[in-house]
Amino acid sequence: MLLDTASLYFRAYFGVPDSVRAPDGTPVNAVRGLLDFIARLVRDHRPDELVACMDADWRPQWRVDLIPTYKAHRVAAPAAGGLPDEEEVPDTLSPQVPVIEEVLDALGIARVGVAGYEADDVIGTLTGRAPGPVDIVTGDRDLYQLVDDARGVRVLYPVKGVGTLQVTDEAWLREKYGVGGAGYVDLALLRGDPSDGLPGVAGIGEKTAAKLLDAFGDLAGIMAAVDDPASRLTPSQRARLDAARAYVAVAPKVVRVAGDVPLPAFDPALPREPRDPAALEALATRWGLGGSLQRLLVTLQA
Repeated sequence: MLLDTASLYFRAYFGVPDSVRAPDGTPVNAVRGLLDFIARLVRDHRPDELVACMDADWRPQWRVDLIPTYKAHRVAAPAAGGLPDEEEVPDTLSPQVPVIEEVLDALGIARVGVAGYEADDVIGTLTGRAPGPVDIVTGDRDLYQLVDDARGVRVLYPVKGVGTLQVTDEAWLREKYGVGGAGYVDLALLRGDPSDGLPGVAGIGEKTAAKLLDAFGDLAGIMAAVDDPASRLTPSQRARLDAARAYVAVAPKVVRVAGDVPLPAFDPALPREPRDPAALEALATRWGLGGSLQRLLVTLQA
């Protein structure tokens, strides 16, 4: 089981009241909410291995170089000296992220992030290397591209907390979007995604993109049809796709998750006991983690 950790702690932050606080009054709603999420996921799905995948760089420069608008609207302040730009997040969430990291480390839950890559890229690389079935837990539809029935790769998309999960397999994708996992990248880049700053092809919405992919197979087939006067493209579709050639040439690399991230060595095994009980106890006392941490510990030991 691979966790898109930032996606989950954002959901926890907005789903758990900020009245949930540490003894000193510091909000810990994201911390406790994430612990409860993990406890529920482990209890319901019993994975053998669990990895909390992290955004070491939420807006990699190599993606920005290809499409400058990539996540540009989410930049709080440009960073100097080649450091990653700072993402605009709620003031009371940012201080909770280091606490989340310390708690995961003390528990012994694998936490993996790699400089220059997003959590999506870590998830893509781990999914490609996995010898068996993979459940990806994320609120980010971009990861639908990894769904693969033949390899048992599913996306568990939280609908309400993590108690109600949309189990996304290829049958679901075809019913919803008209494409399987492999075709989702082409659909997404044609349609565009304002939340990621991807412009898409003007005038090509989701339904039109799905129809084009059904007719021509993939993005390469669609662009070949642009150059074929006998193809069944409408004049407006041909003109719009022709005008978008520069975007179409670079968008696949931006939208497709990386599969070759240089991952560090780590142990993905689900821990039965905390790796560092003393550190965990100190964190529990300092941040008032209470029942949320206890529920997770009980679940891990079951």
